[in-house]
Amino acid sequence: MSSWVCSHTLSPLSLPLQSSHSLSSLQTQPPPPLQNHTPRLTSTSCTTTTLIPTKTPSKPISETRSKASWIEALRSQTRSNHFWEAVSTYVEMTAAGIQPDNFAFPAVTKAITGLQDLNAGKQIHGSVIKLGYESSSVAVANTLLNLYGKCGDIFDVFKVFERIPQKDQVSWNSMINALFRFEEWELALEGFRAMQLEIIEPSSFTLVSVALACSNLNKRDGLNLGKQVHGYSLRVGDNKTFTNNALMAMYAKLGRVYDSKAIFELFANRDMVSWNTIISSFSQNDQFYEALTFFQLMVSEGHKPDGVSISSVLPACSHLELLDIGKEIHAYALRNDDLIGNSFVGSALVDMYCNCRQVEIGRRVFDDVLDRKLGLWNAMLAGYTQNGLYEKALALFMEMVEVSGLFPTPTSMASVLPACVHCEAFADKQIMHGYVVKLGFGMDRYVKNALMDMYSRMGKTDISRYIFDSMESRDIVSWNTMITGYVVCGSHEDALVLLHDMQQLEGKNDNYEDEERVPYRPNSITLMTILPGCASLAALAKGREIHAYAIRNALAPDVAVGSALVDMYAKCGCLNLSKRVFDGMPSKNVITWNVIIMSYGMHGRGKEALELFKNMVAEGAQGGEVKPNEVTFIAIFAACSHSGLVNDGRNLFHKMKDDHGIEPTADHYACVVDLLGRAGYLEEAYQLVNEMPPDFDKVGAWSSFLGACRIHLNVELGEIAANNLLQLEPDVASHYVLLSNIYSSAGLWERAMEVRKNMKEMRVQKEPGCSWIEFGDVVHKFMAGDVSHPQSEQLHGFLESLSERLKKEGYVPDTSCVLHNVGEEEKENLLCGHSERLAIAFGMLNTPPGTTIRIAKNLRVCNDCHAATKFISKIMEREIIVRDVRRFHHFIDGTCSCGDYW
Repeated sequence: MSSWVCSHTLSPLSLPLQSSHSLSSLQTQPPPPLQNHTPRLTSTSCTTTTLIPTKTPSKPISETRSKASWIEALRSQTRSNHFWEAVSTYVEMTAAGIQPDNFAFPAVTKAITGLQDLNAGKQIHGSVIKLGYESSSVAVANTLLNLYGKCGDIFDVFKVFERIPQKDQVSWNSMINALFRFEEWELALEGFRAMQLEIIEPSSFTLVSVALACSNLNKRDGLNLGKQVHGYSLRVGDNKTFTNNALMAMYAKLGRVYDSKAIFELFANRDMVSWNTIISSFSQNDQFYEALTFFQLMVSEGHKPDGVSISSVLPACSHLELLDIGKEIHAYALRNDDLIGNSFVGSALVDMYCNCRQVEIGRRVFDDVLDRKLGLWNAMLAGYTQNGLYEKALALFMEMVEVSGLFPTPTSMASVLPACVHCEAFADKQIMHGYVVKLGFGMDRYVKNALMDMYSRMGKTDISRYIFDSMESRDIVSWNTMITGYVVCGSHEDALVLLHDMQQLEGKNDNYEDEERVPYRPNSITLMTILPGCASLAALAKGREIHAYAIRNALAPDVAVGSALVDMYAKCGCLNLSKRVFDGMPSKNVITWNVIIMSYGMHGRGKEALELFKNMVAEGAQGGEVKPNEVTFIAIFAACSHSGLVNDGRNLFHKMKDDHGIEPTADHYACVVDLLGRAGYLEEAYQLVNEMPPDFDKVGAWSSFLGACRIHLNVELGEIAANNLLQLEPDVASHYVLLSNIYSSAGLWERAMEVRKNMKEMRVQKEPGCSWIEFGDVVHKFMAGDVSHPQSEQLHGFLESLSERLKKEGYVPDTSCVLHNVGEEEKENLLCGHSERLAIAFGMLNTPPGTTIRIAKNLRVCNDCHAATKFISKIMEREIIVRDVRRFHHFIDGTCSCGDYW
């Protein structure tokens, strides 16, 4: 059996560092109190290398006390956990000339194990070797195994284990448990197999440990071995409660919560741990209704919930947003002294209240707990960050570290990093990356996920991708974070590529957790993240694939996924499919209603949007939980604006506070200014801007007003709007461009050139026009004047010939849309190079006659392209759907759904 030990000797680098052994902790934290025992031991008559006197004294200290009484006192003190007194008794006994034996050594070794004093333990070990008990007494050797295992010295565990000639059940259990402490799960399981080969029957404690090891393997291997362990326990008739509890926890951690439930229902002698295990099993696997059901069943059977029960069931309340039930549980905790000061219960309560957007109550719970563990601080940090209170999160973090003296964990940093990104007062955000590396968390997966999110939100997806690619093992959160980063930064094509890579078989850096060796199946978070990317690219085919995947994997009923599908279909030009998904959703929240209202507005169907708004209000009035919020009114004002429903929009604006209790914000004012200005009520819109409360940000309102001046070519008011905007935002290109457009359309070329000159001096660059069209499985991207596409020559040739046909049908190029002071012919050529024209040409050349062409554009469609596309739809007998930054345009047989009102 020594060959098994030798063949599995661990190298120093493979051992996980514990905080008590790290150099940084020695420099920043006081030594643990237990480390102070060795000096006290060596201050007696013992030498510095042994606790046994080097010479037997000529006269015993106690002539009357027998060896049996010494040993009995030593063992009694150890059993009572009076470890220091036991060690002192041992020292006095040896000083009295009484030699330790196979009863004294186990007792003193257990005491030193309790004190976690490795140096004193090594002294005892030396005495054991000198007196020959290491190889002659398995009981002594077993206590040494336990000592070294609990003190973190795995090498001496191997040495002692190898020297035991006749290993018993306790020897194997001690060896296996030591490997568990070092998270050497696979090696511990090999030890379990070797134990069986030696015909040593595993005890219930062994099975519990092995179940724990199985739960920490990858899902496929863990389930395979876990089922064997479960089968073994059934064969030997081990129906002990703690064995079943361990098996339940194992299945739950491996994602087989209903196997855990089956075990729970089959054994009768359940204890409180059994109930807590099944409740936490459901919570850990997002089966929140079942967690609440079993919690209620536990209470109905007369069991009194403890801290573990409450900490396990509160996440179910927060995820289901059952605040009232959460408050009932909180009230129960307040009535029980054992729970009210419990930091773990406090952490769960803070998490529940913050997830239900009751941050102030969460903070009161935090303040009421006097003995705040690190988990409670982390819960409050996460609560502030999740609710957008970034400055408070940073202030709490500084209090935790500098005032309370607590050492941050990876969880702490994963909460504080997003706060750093969003907090404008925290300028040097990248310094936090260096800080987490210094803390030793640079390789932690959760911290890396947070760092990826931080860099993505700073617009540095290249650094995020570098971190992603360097990860030794990724989880589903890692993939979702990187996909989200691409979508947030507008790199939608990269997001779709990563979604494809995510589902491929075999990847060298991934920690596979699925039985079929598929690394990661997209979950609801993945879908609600990637669907906006499909919408931005008008990638209808890809969106439909994702919808089909959601249906096959029972993700479509998820309200967040359903809302994203409603948005995707609408933004891909399929309003009928969007409404069909909306109608089929089993539950809808305020986001779902806002999306469908906004969708109808973007398609110019304002009256239907108003009907949906009325339905939403009626549902809330009948006792439903969905009621209009601030975003709802932004959506309905936009719908009224795009459909010219000025009176309806104006009335809603004036009644939103009285009828719905919502104070108008700066965004609402901007929407109504757009509504009035687009309809030609420029003076009223101008007056509304000036009536805004002085503390409101007027950038949005002035931008809407400037856009209205561009539509109606009002130079005087346009100049007023532009001057105000350039004072507020001198580095935003669109303000310069709109003013330049107004001057160009009015023939004021010198003023237009002056604006361009100012723009150049300020180093402000205009966003280039960009359009996307999906063909097959590929989304093709075109830039204004693009000649890089493989079909570029064909596209430009097609547009030139098409332009002649358009002119014969009555099309007259609107060269005022060209902002360069060049000849008319050159202006016409520039118009033909607009990105949407190139995308339309691509669609015409590559799709069968009669196929609808769908295009998405990042900027507003210019007047000339709008007019040309109407003619193209008639001549080519195609429906062309164009989504620009403002709305949808459905071109059919020479007309547009916007009625030339956009």
